[in-house]
Amino acid sequence: MAYTRGNLAVQPKRKQETNPLYREKKKVVTTRRVLPLQEKLMYMLTLGAFILVAAALIWRYVHIYDLNLQAQKLDSEIAKNKKQIATFQMEKQTLEQTIVKRAKEMGYVVPPMDSTIYVPLSSQATDKAGN
Repeated sequence: MAYTRGNLAVQPKRKQETNPLYREKKKVVTTRRVLPLQEKLMYMLTLGAFILVAAALIWRYVHIYDLNLQAQKLDSEIAKNKKQIATFQMEKQTLEQTIVKRAKEMGYVVPPMDSTIYVPLSSQATDKAGN
């Protein structure tokens, strides 16, 4: 007895005589199954839910990206303004140092420390009325 597929008790099939006049043909017929309406709706609702969640996530990431971009622009603007302030402070210091020299060139005299300066009353009244 032959050893067939791991079992000695199985007897091998013998070939049947084939009739040369008749040949058996097998035709495979595939039919397309149509999904029921409820199942189609369930799939569409599930797909719609996934699309909504994905759109919400993408919108949030775009919003965060926009906020980061605005923060970077503000940081660069702040740095630019700090540089401008530093240059203006340097210019202010140089102008403060040249005030006395320019005043002397224009004819102003520095009064002595023990001298008293008198201001007429009429000029005080016009200053108050003018302001």
